[in-house]
Amino acid sequence: MSRTPLHAEHLSAGAKLVEFAGWEMPLHYGSQIEEHHAVRRDAGVFDVSHMLALDVEGEGARAFLRRALANDVARLQRPGKALYSCLLAEDGGVLDDLIACFLDETRFRLVVNAATADSDLAWLERLRPAGLRLRARRDLALLAVQGPQARDKFALALPELRGASEALQPFFGAEHEGAFVSRTGYTGEDGFELLLPIARAADAWRRLLAAGVRPCGLGARDTLRLEAGMLLYGQDMDAGLTPLECGLAWTVDLANARDFIGKQALLSRPKRFQTLGLLPQTRGAVLRAHQSVQGAHGEGVVTSGSFSPTIQTSIALARLPLASRPGERAEVAVRDKRLEARVVQPPFVRHGRILV
Repeated sequence: MSRTPLHAEHLSAGAKLVEFAGWEMPLHYGSQIEEHHAVRRDAGVFDVSHMLALDVEGEGARAFLRRALANDVARLQRPGKALYSCLLAEDGGVLDDLIACFLDETRFRLVVNAATADSDLAWLERLRPAGLRLRARRDLALLAVQGPQARDKFALALPELRGASEALQPFFGAEHEGAFVSRTGYTGEDGFELLLPIARAADAWRRLLAAGVRPCGLGARDTLRLEAGMLLYGQDMDAGLTPLECGLAWTVDLANARDFIGKQALLSRPKRFQTLGLLPQTRGAVLRAHQSVQGAHGEGVVTSGSFSPTIQTSIALARLPLASRPGERAEVAVRDKRLEARVVQPPFVRHGRILV
Protein backbone atom coordinates (compact mmCIF):
# COMPACT_ATOMS: atom_id res chain seq x y z
CA MET A 1 0.00 0.00 0.00
CA SER A 2 1.03 3.59 -0.58
CA ARG A 3 1.62 5.81 2.44
CA THR A 4 1.12 9.55 2.82
CA PRO A 5 3.97 11.81 4.02
CA LEU A 6 2.29 11.87 7.45
CA HIS A 7 2.39 8.13 8.06
CA ALA A 8 4.82 8.46 10.99
CA GLU A 9 2.61 11.15 12.55
CA HIS A 10 -0.39 8.84 12.39
CA LEU A 11 1.55 6.06 14.12
CA SER A 12 2.69 8.49 16.79
CA ALA A 13 -0.90 9.61 17.40
CA GLY A 14 -2.09 6.00 17.85
CA ALA A 15 -4.07 5.72 14.63
CA LYS A 16 -5.78 2.50 13.59
CA LEU A 17 -4.64 2.12 9.98
CA VAL A 18 -6.65 0.48 7.20
CA GLU A 19 -6.42 0.08 3.43
CA PHE A 20 -8.33 2.64 1.37
CA ALA A 21 -8.01 2.95 -2.42
CA GLY A 22 -4.56 1.40 -2.28
CA TRP A 23 -3.37 3.64 0.57
CA GLU A 24 -2.69 2.88 4.22
CA MET A 25 -4.84 5.48 5.96
CA PRO A 26 -6.01 6.26 9.53
CA LEU A 27 -9.52 5.01 10.25
CA HIS A 28 -9.57 6.69 13.66
CA TYR A 29 -7.28 7.67 16.53
CA GLY A 30 -9.23 5.95 19.27
CA SER A 31 -12.82 7.12 18.83
CA GLN A 32 -14.53 7.76 15.52
CA ILE A 33 -17.55 9.22 17.35
CA GLU A 34 -15.46 11.73 19.32
CA GLU A 35 -13.66 12.77 16.14
CA HIS A 36 -16.99 13.32 14.42
CA HIS A 37 -18.23 15.51 17.28
CA ALA A 38 -14.94 17.43 17.31
CA VAL A 39 -15.56 18.55 13.73
CA ARG A 40 -19.21 19.43 14.36
CA ARG A 41 -18.45 21.31 17.60
CA ASP A 42 -14.82 22.44 17.47
CA ALA A 43 -12.10 21.60 14.91
CA GLY A 44 -10.53 18.50 13.38
CA VAL A 45 -7.81 17.85 10.84
CA PHE A 46 -7.74 15.11 8.19
CA ASP A 47 -4.76 13.90 6.22
CA VAL A 48 -6.15 13.66 2.68
CA SER A 49 -2.79 13.48 0.91
CA HIS A 50 -3.95 10.35 -0.89
CA MET A 51 -5.99 12.66 -3.13
CA LEU A 52 -4.11 14.08 -6.12
CA ALA A 53 -3.62 17.69 -7.16
CA LEU A 54 -3.27 17.89 -10.92
CA ASP A 55 -2.09 21.13 -12.54
CA VAL A 56 -3.20 21.98 -16.08
CA GLU A 57 -0.66 24.38 -17.56
CA GLY A 58 -0.26 26.27 -20.82
CA GLU A 59 -2.12 28.38 -23.34
CA GLY A 60 -5.53 26.89 -23.94
CA ALA A 61 -5.93 25.43 -20.43
CA ARG A 62 -9.37 26.99 -20.05
CA ALA A 63 -10.57 25.80 -23.47
CA PHE A 64 -9.34 22.28 -22.69
CA LEU A 65 -11.20 22.10 -19.38
CA ARG A 66 -14.36 23.57 -20.92
CA ARG A 67 -14.40 20.47 -23.14
CA ALA A 68 -13.21 17.96 -20.53
CA LEU A 69 -15.50 18.90 -17.61
CA ALA A 70 -19.31 18.91 -17.30
CA ASN A 71 -19.31 22.17 -15.34
CA ASP A 72 -18.08 25.28 -17.14
CA VAL A 73 -14.77 26.79 -16.02
CA ALA A 74 -15.66 29.92 -18.02
CA ARG A 75 -17.39 30.93 -14.77
CA LEU A 76 -14.00 31.10 -13.05
CA GLN A 77 -12.77 34.64 -13.69
CA ARG A 78 -11.13 35.69 -10.43
CA PRO A 79 -7.82 34.05 -9.46
CA GLY A 80 -8.45 31.41 -6.81
CA LYS A 81 -12.11 30.81 -7.72
CA ALA A 82 -13.06 27.12 -7.70
CA LEU A 83 -15.99 24.96 -8.73
CA TYR A 84 -17.15 21.37 -8.31
CA SER A 85 -17.56 19.27 -11.43
CA CYS A 86 -17.88 15.77 -12.79
CA LEU A 87 -15.50 14.20 -15.27
CA LEU A 88 -17.67 12.25 -17.70
CA ALA A 89 -17.21 9.43 -20.18
CA GLU A 90 -18.61 9.76 -23.69
CA ASP A 91 -21.75 7.88 -22.58
CA GLY A 92 -22.37 10.37 -19.75
CA GLY A 93 -21.17 8.07 -16.95
CA VAL A 94 -19.32 9.68 -14.04
CA LEU A 95 -15.59 8.89 -14.18
CA ASP A 96 -14.90 11.07 -11.12
CA ASP A 97 -16.02 14.12 -9.18
CA LEU A 98 -13.42 16.81 -8.60
CA ILE A 99 -12.63 20.41 -7.68
CA ALA A 100 -11.27 22.74 -10.39
CA CYS A 101 -9.57 26.00 -9.41
CA PHE A 102 -8.50 28.92 -11.65
CA LEU A 103 -5.01 30.18 -10.80
CA ASP A 104 -4.33 32.29 -13.90
CA GLU A 105 -5.03 32.11 -17.62
CA THR A 106 -2.35 29.47 -18.14
CA ARG A 107 -2.86 27.48 -14.90
CA PHE A 108 -5.76 25.56 -13.45
CA ARG A 109 -5.59 23.08 -10.57
CA LEU A 110 -7.76 19.97 -10.25
CA VAL A 111 -8.06 17.89 -7.07
CA VAL A 112 -9.21 14.35 -7.84
CA ASN A 113 -10.08 11.26 -5.81
CA ALA A 114 -7.43 8.76 -4.77
CA ALA A 115 -9.18 5.71 -6.23
CA THR A 116 -9.51 7.33 -9.66
CA ALA A 117 -6.34 9.46 -9.78
CA ASP A 118 -4.43 7.28 -12.24
CA SER A 119 -7.40 6.68 -14.53
CA ASP A 120 -8.33 10.39 -14.43
CA LEU A 121 -4.81 11.35 -15.45
CA ALA A 122 -4.78 8.79 -18.27
CA TRP A 123 -8.19 9.98 -19.53
CA LEU A 124 -7.15 13.64 -19.49
CA GLU A 125 -3.89 12.79 -21.23
CA ARG A 126 -5.89 11.21 -24.07
CA LEU A 127 -7.93 14.40 -24.38
CA ARG A 128 -5.00 16.79 -23.95
CA PRO A 129 -4.08 18.90 -26.99
CA ALA A 130 -0.44 19.37 -28.01
CA GLY A 131 1.27 22.15 -26.09
CA LEU A 132 -0.71 21.69 -22.89
CA ARG A 133 0.91 20.13 -19.83
CA LEU A 134 -0.69 17.96 -17.14
CA ARG A 135 1.42 17.87 -13.99
CA ALA A 136 0.59 15.41 -11.21
CA ARG A 137 1.61 17.18 -7.99
CA ARG A 138 2.80 14.19 -6.03
CA ASP A 139 5.27 16.58 -4.38
CA LEU A 140 2.43 18.07 -2.31
CA ALA A 141 0.60 16.94 0.84
CA LEU A 142 -3.03 17.88 1.56
CA LEU A 143 -4.59 18.61 4.95
CA ALA A 144 -8.25 19.48 5.62
CA VAL A 145 -9.04 21.49 8.78
CA GLN A 146 -12.78 21.52 9.45
CA GLY A 147 -15.18 22.71 12.13
CA PRO A 148 -16.74 25.85 13.65
CA GLN A 149 -13.43 26.72 15.35
CA ALA A 150 -11.26 25.71 12.37
CA ARG A 151 -10.61 29.24 11.13
CA ASP A 152 -9.42 30.53 14.53
CA LYS A 153 -7.26 27.50 15.28
CA PHE A 154 -5.82 27.44 11.75
CA ALA A 155 -4.71 31.06 12.20
CA LEU A 156 -3.27 30.26 15.65
CA ALA A 157 -1.31 27.26 14.35
CA LEU A 158 -0.17 28.78 11.05
CA PRO A 159 -0.03 32.58 11.49
CA GLU A 160 2.09 32.95 8.36
CA LEU A 161 -0.99 31.88 6.34
CA ARG A 162 -3.42 34.24 8.08
CA GLY A 163 -3.20 36.84 5.30
CA ALA A 164 -3.90 34.24 2.61
CA SER A 165 -6.72 32.51 4.46
CA GLU A 166 -8.77 34.92 6.52
CA ALA A 167 -10.32 36.83 3.60
CA LEU A 168 -11.17 33.72 1.55
CA GLN A 169 -14.79 33.33 0.51
CA PRO A 170 -16.29 29.83 0.12
CA PHE A 171 -14.95 28.03 -2.96
CA PHE A 172 -11.91 30.27 -3.26
CA GLY A 173 -8.23 29.53 -2.77
CA ALA A 174 -5.01 31.52 -2.51
CA GLU A 175 -1.32 30.80 -3.08
CA HIS A 176 1.29 31.85 -0.52
CA GLU A 177 5.01 31.00 -0.62
CA GLY A 178 4.61 27.54 -2.11
CA ALA A 179 1.43 26.67 -0.18
CA PHE A 180 -2.16 26.81 -1.38
CA VAL A 181 -5.06 27.42 1.01
CA SER A 182 -8.66 26.85 -0.12
CA ARG A 183 -12.13 26.82 1.39
CA THR A 184 -13.87 23.82 -0.21
CA GLY A 185 -14.85 21.32 2.48
CA TYR A 186 -16.36 17.83 2.52
CA THR A 187 -17.90 17.75 6.01
CA GLY A 188 -20.71 20.32 6.02
CA GLU A 189 -18.60 22.59 8.24
CA ASP A 190 -16.39 25.57 7.50
CA GLY A 191 -12.62 25.34 7.34
CA PHE A 192 -9.60 25.22 5.07
CA GLU A 193 -7.72 22.79 2.89
CA LEU A 194 -3.95 23.20 2.81
CA LEU A 195 -1.76 21.98 -0.05
CA LEU A 196 1.89 22.33 0.80
CA PRO A 197 5.26 20.76 -0.04
CA ILE A 198 5.78 17.34 1.51
CA ALA A 199 8.78 18.57 3.51
CA ARG A 200 6.53 21.05 5.39
CA ALA A 201 3.60 18.70 6.04
CA ALA A 202 4.66 17.13 9.35
CA ASP A 203 5.45 20.52 10.91
CA ALA A 204 2.06 21.92 9.87
CA TRP A 205 0.30 18.80 11.26
CA ARG A 206 2.08 19.10 14.63
CA ARG A 207 1.35 22.80 14.90
CA LEU A 208 -2.36 22.21 14.22
CA LEU A 209 -2.52 19.53 16.90
CA ALA A 210 -0.67 21.81 19.33
CA ALA A 211 -3.34 24.48 18.67
CA GLY A 212 -6.06 22.07 19.79
CA VAL A 213 -7.16 20.69 16.42
CA ARG A 214 -8.09 17.02 16.80
CA PRO A 215 -6.69 14.43 14.36
CA CYS A 216 -9.54 12.67 12.55
CA GLY A 217 -9.66 9.58 10.38
CA LEU A 218 -11.64 8.15 7.49
CA GLY A 219 -14.43 6.91 9.76
CA ALA A 220 -15.44 10.38 10.94
CA ARG A 221 -14.89 11.80 7.47
CA ASP A 222 -17.46 9.33 6.10
CA THR A 223 -20.16 10.02 8.71
CA LEU A 224 -19.61 13.77 8.41
CA ARG A 225 -19.93 13.81 4.62
CA LEU A 226 -22.98 11.51 4.79
CA GLU A 227 -24.73 13.84 7.24
CA ALA A 228 -23.87 16.71 4.88
CA GLY A 229 -25.42 14.83 1.93
CA MET A 230 -22.12 14.69 0.05
CA LEU A 231 -21.52 11.81 -2.32
CA LEU A 232 -18.70 9.27 -2.30
CA TYR A 233 -17.32 8.10 -5.62
CA GLY A 234 -17.66 4.35 -6.05
CA GLN A 235 -20.70 4.16 -3.78
CA ASP A 236 -23.14 6.98 -4.56
CA MET A 237 -21.88 7.49 -8.12
CA ASP A 238 -19.80 5.64 -10.67
CA ALA A 239 -19.29 5.21 -14.41
CA GLY A 240 -22.63 3.40 -14.73
CA LEU A 241 -24.59 6.48 -13.66
CA THR A 242 -24.94 9.97 -15.05
CA PRO A 243 -24.69 13.01 -12.76
CA LEU A 244 -28.39 13.61 -13.43
CA GLU A 245 -29.16 10.33 -11.66
CA CYS A 246 -27.07 10.84 -8.52
CA GLY A 247 -28.03 14.29 -7.34
CA LEU A 248 -25.34 16.17 -9.26
CA ALA A 249 -27.40 17.89 -11.96
CA TRP A 250 -26.34 21.21 -10.41
CA THR A 251 -22.73 20.47 -11.42
CA VAL A 252 -23.60 20.08 -15.12
CA ASP A 253 -23.88 23.14 -17.34
CA LEU A 254 -26.37 22.42 -20.12
CA ALA A 255 -27.53 26.03 -20.41
CA ASN A 256 -25.23 27.22 -23.20
CA ALA A 257 -23.95 25.98 -26.53
CA ARG A 258 -20.62 24.73 -25.17
CA ASP A 259 -19.93 21.12 -26.05
CA PHE A 260 -18.23 18.84 -23.54
CA ILE A 261 -17.45 15.16 -23.23
CA GLY A 262 -20.67 13.31 -22.40
CA LYS A 263 -23.06 16.17 -23.21
CA GLN A 264 -24.85 14.50 -26.08
CA ALA A 265 -25.37 11.38 -24.00
CA LEU A 266 -26.89 13.43 -21.17
CA LEU A 267 -29.30 15.07 -23.61
CA SER A 268 -30.39 11.76 -25.13
CA ARG A 269 -29.96 9.15 -22.37
CA PRO A 270 -33.15 8.62 -20.33
CA LYS A 271 -32.83 9.45 -16.66
CA ARG A 272 -33.58 6.32 -14.61
CA PHE A 273 -33.07 7.24 -10.95
CA GLN A 274 -32.69 10.03 -8.43
CA THR A 275 -30.78 10.25 -5.15
CA LEU A 276 -32.65 11.05 -1.94
CA GLY A 277 -32.15 10.43 1.77
CA LEU A 278 -33.70 7.88 4.12
CA LEU A 279 -34.41 8.25 7.83
CA PRO A 280 -35.48 4.99 9.57
CA GLN A 281 -38.59 5.11 11.71
CA THR A 282 -37.50 2.14 13.85
CA ARG A 283 -35.06 2.68 16.72
CA GLY A 284 -31.87 0.70 16.40
CA ALA A 285 -32.16 0.10 12.66
CA VAL A 286 -28.82 0.46 10.86
CA LEU A 287 -28.94 1.32 7.16
CA ARG A 288 -26.04 0.14 5.02
CA ALA A 289 -25.00 0.27 1.37
CA HIS A 290 -26.60 -2.32 -0.95
CA GLN A 291 -29.76 -2.82 1.12
CA SER A 292 -32.85 -2.94 -1.09
CA VAL A 293 -35.58 -0.32 -0.75
CA GLN A 294 -39.26 -0.74 -1.63
CA GLY A 295 -41.29 2.43 -1.98
CA ALA A 296 -44.61 3.57 -3.41
CA HIS A 297 -43.08 3.89 -6.88
CA GLY A 298 -40.93 0.78 -7.06
CA GLU A 299 -37.58 -0.55 -5.96
CA GLY A 300 -34.40 1.28 -5.05
CA VAL A 301 -31.14 0.65 -3.22
CA VAL A 302 -29.17 2.22 -0.39
CA THR A 303 -25.87 3.59 -1.70
CA SER A 304 -24.40 4.89 1.58
CA GLY A 305 -25.66 4.33 5.11
CA SER A 306 -24.33 4.71 8.63
CA PHE A 307 -25.13 5.81 12.16
CA SER A 308 -25.34 9.60 12.45
CA PRO A 309 -23.60 10.76 15.67
CA THR A 310 -25.24 14.18 15.37
CA ILE A 311 -28.84 12.98 14.91
CA GLN A 312 -28.32 9.82 17.00
CA THR A 313 -29.96 7.53 14.46
CA SER A 314 -29.06 5.80 11.23
CA ILE A 315 -29.24 7.74 7.95
CA ALA A 316 -28.74 6.82 4.32
CA LEU A 317 -28.52 8.02 0.76
CA ALA A 318 -30.51 5.90 -1.68
CA ARG A 319 -31.03 5.57 -5.42
CA LEU A 320 -34.81 5.70 -5.85
CA PRO A 321 -37.39 5.78 -8.67
CA LEU A 322 -37.89 9.16 -10.34
CA ALA A 323 -41.42 9.56 -8.95
CA SER A 324 -40.24 9.30 -5.31
CA ARG A 325 -40.72 12.41 -3.17
CA PRO A 326 -39.54 13.59 0.28
CA GLY A 327 -42.13 12.81 2.96
CA GLU A 328 -43.10 9.44 1.48
CA ARG A 329 -42.58 6.15 3.30
CA ALA A 330 -40.41 3.27 2.12
CA GLU A 331 -39.29 -0.10 3.46
CA VAL A 332 -35.64 -1.10 3.73
CA ALA A 333 -34.55 -4.73 3.85
CA VAL A 334 -32.37 -5.03 6.97
CA ARG A 335 -31.28 -8.63 7.38
CA ASP A 336 -34.53 -10.64 7.39
CA LYS A 337 -36.82 -7.70 8.19
CA ARG A 338 -38.36 -4.84 6.23
CA LEU A 339 -38.12 -1.66 8.27
CA GLU A 340 -40.00 1.56 7.63
CA ALA A 341 -38.07 4.69 6.62
CA ARG A 342 -39.05 8.22 5.68
CA VAL A 343 -37.79 9.67 2.39
CA VAL A 344 -36.04 13.02 2.99
CA GLN A 345 -34.15 15.61 0.99
CA PRO A 346 -30.44 15.72 1.90
CA PRO A 347 -28.50 17.24 3.56
CA PHE A 348 -29.26 15.84 6.99
CA VAL A 349 -26.91 18.22 8.86
CA ARG A 350 -25.08 21.40 7.86
CA HIS A 351 -23.05 23.78 10.06
CA GLY A 352 -24.09 21.84 13.15
CA ARG A 353 -27.83 22.15 12.46
CA ILE A 354 -30.11 19.12 12.00
CA LEU A 355 -32.21 19.71 8.86
CA VAL A 356 -34.45 16.62 8.68
